[in-house]
This record gives sequence, structure tokens and C-alpha cells, in this order.
Amino acid sequence: MENNGQELTERLEAAATQLEKTLHWFEERATAVNALSGEVERISATVEQSRRETELADKLAAVEQELAELKATGAQNVLNPLRRTMPAATAEMLAKHGIGDGPVDVRTLDAALNGLSLEQRIAVKTQLLRAGAIA
Repeated sequence: MENNGQELTERLEAAATQLEKTLHWFEERATAVNALSGEVERISATVEQSRRETELADKLAAVEQELAELKATGAQNVLNPLRRTMPAATAEMLAKHGIGDGPVDVRTLDAALNGLSLEQRIAVKTQLLRAGAIA
């Protein structure tokens, strides 16, 4: 039985040694985990604009400037619209009097409109002004 008791003691000592090694290993792991899970310092970064973003910003500025210029000239376009057309009847009447495309001389126009009433003359001159034929 003494042999049995000695064998049991050796096994218990081996188990105790193994437990100590495991405990030591757990302590090392816990220390490593605590070191990794420490507080994170404030992280800051700057973002640089890419070349594409800079190009797009330049294009946007150019379009905004063009829009501002168009708005500034908008009042002029009311009197001088981009579409330069006049009614066919007005064009025919002017053609009968020899007034064709292009700028119209006011004296020639007054002579051509001599047979019309005052309201009709005003209407024809307004149409020509909208069409850009009269300056």
C-alpha cells in the first residue's frame, strides 16, 4: 500500500505542477489582454482632396460664374430674345415693301406701315422688336 500511496502522491504532485503551469499561463494571457484592451487615445486624421474632387470643384465654380453672368444679362434677353421669329403675315407685308431679313431701317419701316392703323403699326413694331429686327 505504501507503493500505492507513493504513486498517488507523485500523481498529485504532477497534477499540482500542471495546475501551476496552467495558472501561470492564464495570468500571462490576462496581462496581455489587459494591455491590448487599454483605453484608446483620440485619433484624428486629415483628409486630402483628391485630384478629381479638385477638378469638380473648379468646374462647379465656372458653372456658377456662367450662371451669374446669364442672370445679369437676363434683362437684356427680354427685349432681345434668342429666338428671332416673327409672324408670317408680318414677314409677307414687309417683303411686299422690299424689307427683307436683317436690320430694318426705321424710315423704310414707317413708309411700309403708312397704310395701317396706329394699333396695327404698334403691333408690327413690337413684333419686329421681339424678333430683333429693330434696334
